[in-house]
Amino acid sequence: MPRPEPDQQPIVLRPASPADAEAVAEIWREGWRDGHLGHVPDVLVAVRTAESFAERTVERIGDTTVAVAGGAVVGFVMVVGDEAEQLYVATEHRGAGVAGALLGHAEKVVRDSGHERVWLAVATGNARARRFYERQGWVDEGAFNYAAEGPDGPISVPCHRYVKRLGKAAHG
Repeated sequence: MPRPEPDQQPIVLRPASPADAEAVAEIWREGWRDGHLGHVPDVLVAVRTAESFAERTVERIGDTTVAVAGGAVVGFVMVVGDEAEQLYVATEHRGAGVAGALLGHAEKVVRDSGHERVWLAVATGNARARRFYERQGWVDEGAFNYAAEGPDGPISVPCHRYVKRLGKAAHG
């Protein structure tokens, strides 16, 4: 097993706990703003407040796996059914393998739940994320309107649907 670089700490994935909610909400808010501002409708930006991320994080802890390095939460993924719904990494930990580890975990969760393919939505203008998913073997199936959760009902967001074939789940 390769040793981490002196300034890199090993990444540990574990189920999120309520104690992780504040860190997850902050990573989610900052990452969402970084990847979505200028690429989603203004009405969605207006409702994506710090409070909204905090509330949604608490509601979603059961769907969340966190990446921990040096005792701190540095990223997370939320999986629902066959969708890798949210994947974010703290800015200072990007490029260190955290996103790849989380994405691989999401693929395993989806495969282990009996699905042969996994999907996710990427805001059309989020070129950095789109390149990352393509490097990970995901395929862009094209544009569609994602129904993002809003306080008064869904908000339509221009996205691209990325998919990856997983093969059959192993049955023990």
